[in-house]
Amino acid sequence: MFLLSYHLDAAHLVVELGEVVDLDNESAIEREIVRLLPCCGPRAVIMDIRTSLLTPRAVGLLLRVRGQAEERGISTAVVAGYDQAREILSAAGLHRVLRVAATLPGAELRSRGCRPEPVASRNAKPGGRRSAPPSTGASPRPLGPYADTSRPRVPGER
Repeated sequence: MFLLSYHLDAAHLVVELGEVVDLDNESAIEREIVRLLPCCGPRAVIMDIRTSLLTPRAVGLLLRVRGQAEERGISTAVVAGYDQAREILSAAGLHRVLRVAATLPGAELRSRGCRPEPVASRNAKPGGRRSAPPSTGASPRPLGPYADTSRPRVPGER
């Protein structure tokens, strides 16, 4: 089994998974990726999924490789260029665990622990200050059936 791998820079190794992971090739792919994990080289490994079909075997493989990389102090990220692959990882609740991104630059940022910036902060001038939300007036919280439910609710507040 041969996987295409290359160094993005001194800190990032990219491993491309170009074929569907199934029972026949799962162990060989895992051995190859683990062999590529250095003990003291790049600080991050980015696994680039080049197929739209993401099988349960592939998800298990990604999780095992992530665990083995973290034991060695190496962070991981996943590039899922196809919408279907990203939807599968999101539905499994692994979008944040595997640090999934749609592009290679996005995965590079996620491997560092960064989150994409909002558009407003990207357009701000360098060295500029971000303004605080207004304390009076309309609530900055989203309202309605699609409101963000991850924020704590305080009784009596809207």
